Formats: sequence, C-alpha cells, structure tokens
Amino acid sequence: MKKIKVGIIGATGYAGVELVRLLSLHPQTQLTALSSVSYEGKKISEVYPNLKCICDDTLQNEDIIDKCDVIFTSLPHGLSEKFAGKCLAKGVKMIDLGADFRLDSAEEYTKWYGKKYEDEALHTKSVYCIPELHRANYTGQPIIGNPGCYPTSIALGLAPAIKLAVDNTIVIDSKSGVTGAGRGLADNTHYPNCNEAFAPYKVASHRHTPEIEQTLSKLCGKKVNVTFVPHLLPVNRGIVSTIYFNVNKPVTVKELREIYADFYKNEKFVRVLELGEVANLRNVKYSNYCDISLHFDEHTNRAIVVSTIDNMVKGAAGQAIQNMNIMFGLEEASGLDYIPPAF
Repeated sequence: MKKIKVGIIGATGYAGVELVRLLSLHPQTQLTALSSVSYEGKKISEVYPNLKCICDDTLQNEDIIDKCDVIFTSLPHGLSEKFAGKCLAKGVKMIDLGADFRLDSAEEYTKWYGKKYEDEALHTKSVYCIPELHRANYTGQPIIGNPGCYPTSIALGLAPAIKLAVDNTIVIDSKSGVTGAGRGLADNTHYPNCNEAFAPYKVASHRHTPEIEQTLSKLCGKKVNVTFVPHLLPVNRGIVSTIYFNVNKPVTVKELREIYADFYKNEKFVRVLELGEVANLRNVKYSNYCDISLHFDEHTNRAIVVSTIDNMVKGAAGQAIQNMNIMFGLEEASGLDYIPPAF
C-alpha cells in the first residue's frame, strides 16, 4: 500500500513534536514535511535532540501543503482556518489540533476565544470526532476538528452514564500536567511557580467549557450544564478528571460498572477498571489509552467517575492519528500500539 504523505504545521510545539514521535513509527505514513515559523531552517532534532537519527528533517516555512496527502495543524486558536481553506483548494485533507473546528456555534467561539470565523462555509465541511463516540459521524469530510484534552477525558468518562445524571449536578475536577499549557512561556508554568505547587486556574471560566457542554448535550439529547474546574499538576503530562453527579434512579456501583463495561466492550483504547481500582495517570502515560474507574457515594447518592489520559497522546496527537486512520480507512489502532511504562 502506498504510504500516506503527512505534513505537520506547528511541528515544534508540544503536540506537534508528539505527532512527529508517533508518526515516525506509523507503518502506513511517511513524514513528508514539517513546518515551524520559529525554527525554520533548523533540523527538528536540533530543537528536540531525542529525535536525533530518528527524524532529522529540516523545518520549513508554512507552504508545505502541496507535498502532502494530509496536514496536521498544531497551532493556537485562530490560525488554522486559513490553512483549511488552502488544503481544501488543493484537495488535501486536514486534522486540526487547535480549537478552530471544535465548536458548532460561531457565537460561542467568539465568546470564549475572542475571534470570529473568517470563513463559516469551511465549518460545514468539518466534523468533530472523539473516535469512540463520533466515528459514525465521519462521512468523508475533508477536515476533522480534533477534540481538546480536557473534553476528551470528560466525555469518555461521562458518555455511558450521562443520561443518569440529575440536571445541573455534574461537577468536574480536572488536573493536567504542565504540557497542557503549551510551549509558550507563562508565569504559572515557570518552574519555581509550578514545582511543589498545586492550584486551580480559570475557575468556572476555562475555554474548554463550551466544548464539554456541547459534547455532553449531544450525548444526552438535551442541554447539559457543568461546573468545570481545572488544576495545574506539577508533572509533565497526564490528565485526571474526577467527575461527580447525582443519579436520577437507584443504581449500585456494580451496575454502574456494568453499564460502562458494556458501552466500551469493543473499544481498544478505553479500559474500564475493576471495582476497587482507581484510575492513575501513571498507567496511561505515553499511550493512547483512557482508564476509567467507577465509584459511588451512597451517603449522597452521588456517582464518582475517575477518567485519566495522557494529554499529549489521547488528548492530542494520538487521538489525531486515530482520526487520521479513520479518515483514510486504516485500522483505527494503527501506529498507536504503545504500552504505558510501569513507572
């Protein structure tokens, strides 16, 4: 089979270089062109020495679309739309790891991201896809909006039981490693400020909130509102989302686990843990797995779900590759058979 020619725009960001790491070992792809405005002319292995003798490609300018079958854009919000238009004009597919193709509503995008869609017609040619929940929605669209890391951990953690949740009782307490903030410098990710520290940020105002509510509302069939509070963990990678909600009918923790086990019985990358086990980010690092543990507080009639992923893999590059596999009709797990390390 002819290999798929892949280009990455924004290859030196954290998600971009994770794409390089994973795609370098994908059996059906060829890394054809890597783009970086900041490091144009340098080898990517000069920027990330772990890639030496594995990928020594020279970083190019943004004009790499003609060389590729598919482009991954790993860019801040507001920058991917123009590349989507160029890709469509040249018959090249695109997977966006940014926020530009995640929200259905242009008004919500403007409200939360402070920018407007420049070409709303492009958004009719895209599909948002968490593969385990939305693969049936992919019907050949040339653009896939890759979900955010927090929304992925939360949607996978809530999907089987969202219709059991009493309205407006969903509280989501998520913690992310520092790579979730991206490579840009920021005061709260400066080493002295995040090391030996732990605190929430953007309390009840994080930009992933509308994406979370949009996904859960579609799963539930009605409007779902949540309280979402993210925290910054002093670790490099990983997300743990602890999700609380009151149930609308009597259910035992055993029944709850059976609901999840049945929902995900055919999903390679979602592991529903046994009762008594607790999902731990250590057990999913560097992999495309999502681990889910189920708990129940009988005192308050409240279900507790713990969902954990690697924010750089299942929350970004790994899921994007999973979506690429769907887009090109490949085995969905192709290039993603990474076993998490034991420690």
